[in-house]
Formats: sequence, structure tokens, C-alpha cells
Amino acid sequence: MSRPSRVALPWYAAEHYEALRQSLSDGGKLPAQYEAWRASTEQVEREVQCSGVEVVRVPIEPGVFSAWCEIAGLPSDGAARARYAAAALER
Repeated sequence: MSRPSRVALPWYAAEHYEALRQSLSDGGKLPAQYEAWRASTEQVEREVQCSGVEVVRVPIEPGVFSAWCEIAGLPSDGAARARYAAAALER
């Protein structure tokens, strides 16, 4: 299996973070503070980039993502965020 040349990374803006944590079905698994989430996610991003794969940040906005999940019939969890971000890469 070949490695992809780029991957989607669900990305949360600071101003949306708390609203997302509250609306996501698995929001309690995310760090309470945005800065902790950002630092951890940027570390993962750097590791992927070091392997030669381009990382594309895909913004996750609360209303848009909730509507997408409803239309797709998916819970608003990590798997759905990954699918949403991957779909955005294909557009």
C-alpha cells in the first residue's frame, strides 16, 4: 500500500473550540483548553510532514459540520470529522 502524498487534518479555530467541544458527541475527549489541543495537533502535523506527506488543515465550523453530519446520518465524532476533512480535500 502506498503512502498518500497529502492528508486532511481537521482544524479548529480558537473562537469555535468551546462550541465544538460542547456539540461533538466525543467532545469530552478533547482537551479542555484550546492551546493544549493546538499544541498536540501541531506536533502530529509536524511528524506527518517530516515523513514527506503534505498536511492540509481543514476548518471544522460548528454549524457547517453539524449540518453535514445530519445529512450524512453520522454522529459528530472523530471518525466523522476525519471523513469530513477527507471529503473537503477531494473537492
